[in-house]
Formats: sequence, structure tokens, C-alpha cells
Amino acid sequence: MLIVRNIIFLFACLIVLNTSFAQTSLNMELLDRWHQDSLINNTSEVRYSDCYGFVWNGKEYAVAGSTEGTHVFEITANNTFVPKGFVKGRFSDPSVYHRDYSVYQNYLYAVCDEGVSSLQIIDFQYLPDSIHLVAEDTTLFGRVHNVFIDTAQAKLYSCIHRSTSNTQTIEAPMKIFSLNNPLQLTELWSGPDDVVEVHDCYVRNGKAILNCGFDGLRVYDFTNTASPAYLDSKTFYQDQGYNHQGWLTPDGKTYVFADETNGKQVKKCAFNGTTVTTNPMQLFGYNHLNGSVPHNIMANDTFAFVAYYNEGLRVFDLRYTPPIEVAHYDTYPEDNFFKMNGNWGVYSNLPSKRILAMDRQYGLFLLHFDQQAFLAPPNEEVSFVYPNPVEENGQLTVRLPNSVTAFEWELADESGKMVFAGSLKDQNYLQLQPTIASGIYFLRLRYRDYLDDEQEEVVKIIIL
Repeated sequence: MLIVRNIIFLFACLIVLNTSFAQTSLNMELLDRWHQDSLINNTSEVRYSDCYGFVWNGKEYAVAGSTEGTHVFEITANNTFVPKGFVKGRFSDPSVYHRDYSVYQNYLYAVCDEGVSSLQIIDFQYLPDSIHLVAEDTTLFGRVHNVFIDTAQAKLYSCIHRSTSNTQTIEAPMKIFSLNNPLQLTELWSGPDDVVEVHDCYVRNGKAILNCGFDGLRVYDFTNTASPAYLDSKTFYQDQGYNHQGWLTPDGKTYVFADETNGKQVKKCAFNGTTVTTNPMQLFGYNHLNGSVPHNIMANDTFAFVAYYNEGLRVFDLRYTPPIEVAHYDTYPEDNFFKMNGNWGVYSNLPSKRILAMDRQYGLFLLHFDQQAFLAPPNEEVSFVYPNPVEENGQLTVRLPNSVTAFEWELADESGKMVFAGSLKDQNYLQLQPTIASGIYFLRLRYRDYLDDEQEEVVKIIIL
């Protein structure tokens, strides 16, 4: 007998989800989607903004920002969103298109960049039963574009911090607050004075990379917040636009960022702890010649997960030079001349490796991308199987060339007798768990290559 995990899983998804949402995809599966048509919206049908994820008492949770406020869901073991609570925003209006979130201890910090807003602090310690708004700061906080929390130093970074008395006035490009008292923040620093704004930032152990819009990138050491150390600046760089947001890989060696400008690509740079190297740097992305716009990014040491507006969620393998796309899910079905609808936010740090993606029009997506299947050394030209030989009951992974989007396969023994066969679409890999007798087998693969020519390969497989 041969157990074919991916095919069984794919069929199950088609049965459950065929009436809910179907979009083009590659190597990525839709597990669940939440949307609520009753939410107030504007003429562009925008109801949703950013998403976030966290773990509490061993359970995974998702956070979704909408025009009306903050929605929290448990992500169950059977891959569904279960609503656990809602907190109405201080400003709840069709004009709301931007909420942002971060977590410290058992608190979710929520901000909004429209109207008369505030910092809302939501206590989730009682989950899975309930969430509670336990504090709302309308004195130090009005409109805020983004927040980032450096948990190691217990500091909250508030980007494009607007005045509480005049919601249109930027009080500071960025402010830093102490979280020593998580319910009553105290201001530590405000600046930098020589840039118009800090649109977003990434901070780890006091080292901060600031995204300063048309002023480029800055790097500071805020370990001593009273006297921060200026480390680096990139005012001009290749393919420059509006420097929007970026992410530092866990090993601290690679910084990936995006310019929120039509036709600009994503950038991969080296980082040595003080300097972001933009010369040279690697440019990559999808459909930039047609004016596509990358938005928010998260990354691990192998993959970059890019919320790519109209192009949906795109996953890139950072081991290539330049990185190449290995998976995608198009959350936005329309073809629109306005390139900033669609996938706004992504969260990829859940322990289960399930991915959250928020589409401005279509809501919160729960997606599956099998990272393990792509951890073997990348290969652009030919199919390959690993491990080979494989032990009986071990997992066998088959990777086809990156241009392949569908294929047929047959497994036969030495006599030519077919053991199993199948076909897959919208993916270029296959995972098998052989429970057949040890011996030599032959895997036949049929697919169309990047020139749309038919190809056939035969790979010898040894089962121990």
C-alpha cells in the first residue's frame, strides 16, 4: 500500500471549500477564510486591514483588523477560525483602512491611523473564553500608523505618531514607550528629527531598522534609549521608491524590505548588526513590469512571505540568487488598474507553520504551505527525489522544476507493474510515505516545462 498524503489532503480541501473561495494557487492550500459582509465599508469594498498571530496556553490565535475594530479567533486543530471576541475601535468608520497590532505578555496592543483614535490594550489571559479591553490611552496616543514591540527590552515603538489634539498633525516620526507597566506606558524617546516619518520598523534587542518612506532606511541602537546610537543610513539605493516595511531573518544576517511603489521590487540585503548592505543587493518579486506593489513582509531564514496587494500572498526562497517564488495564493480575484487592493498583511510565525493573510476586500485567510517539502537544496533544472534511498514508512519528497504547475506520476516496480499513480495541479511537489516492500522502483513524471513542451522523466527509487 502507498499512502499519498498530499492528494488526500487536496481532495478534502476541495470538498470542504469549493463553495467558499477558489483562487489560483501554487504549492499553497486554503484551510479557512473569515469574512463578514455586514461590516461597514467604503466604495472600494475595503473592510479589512492588518492581521496578527499569537500563542496563549498552547493554542494559536489570529487577530484581524476591520473598519469597525479588532476581531480575535482561535485557530483550531482542524484548521478553522473560531471567533473569541471583538473590541470596537475608538474610531469605527468606513474610512478606516489601517489598524495595526503587536503583543506583549498577555496584552494585545491595537492602534488605528484614521480619525480620533487611541492605543487600545486588550487582555487575552482569559482565552479561550474571552478577551477584554482593559485600558485605552487617549492622552499619549491618537492616530498611529504602526506599532512594533521589542519584547527583550520591553519597549513599544510607535510609528507616524500623530497628535491627540489634531489628528492630521504628525507629532513625531516615531516614539518609543516603556512597557515596564504594560497598562500605563511612559514615553522614552521621540525622533528622528531629520526625517518626515518613520512608516514602520523592525527592532530586535535594541537594534532598530527604520523604514523612513522617501528618506530611505535608518539603523539605530536604542539599547540606551536616552542616548540612542545612530549606526547607518541608506538615503539612495537601487530601485528606490517609498521605503515601506521590512523584516530581519532569525539568524540576523538578512534584511528583506519593500518599497510601496508601483513597479518596485522586493529587496534582499545583508545585515551585520549595524549596517544594511544595499550595494550590492538582490531584487526579486512578481509582475513588477505591470506595476505590482509589494506591501508587508515576514521572513524566516529560508523563505520570505510577501503580502503583495493585488497579487495575493507570494512566498520566495531566499537561498536563490536572486530569490525565486516557490508558492502563492491569490487572495484577490479581480484584475484592477488600482494595484493596492488585495493582500494587505501576513503573519507567518505561528508554531504550526500555518499562515495568516489578510485581504482588504476578502477577509482573513488561513493557508498551508509545506515548508518542509522545500528545505532540501533548491534545484531549478530537473526533478529530484529525497531522501533516496528511503526507509520503509519514511517520507519521500519529489520536487519538480520550479516552472511546473501540474504533473502526472506513476510508481512501478522492477517488473514494470504499476503500484500507484496520480496527478496533481497547482503544485510542483509530491510527498509519499512508502509502506510497500523494500526494493527498487521507478517513478515516471510527466509535465509541461516553462516552454510548454511535454517532458517525461523516470527516477529510480530505492526503498530499504
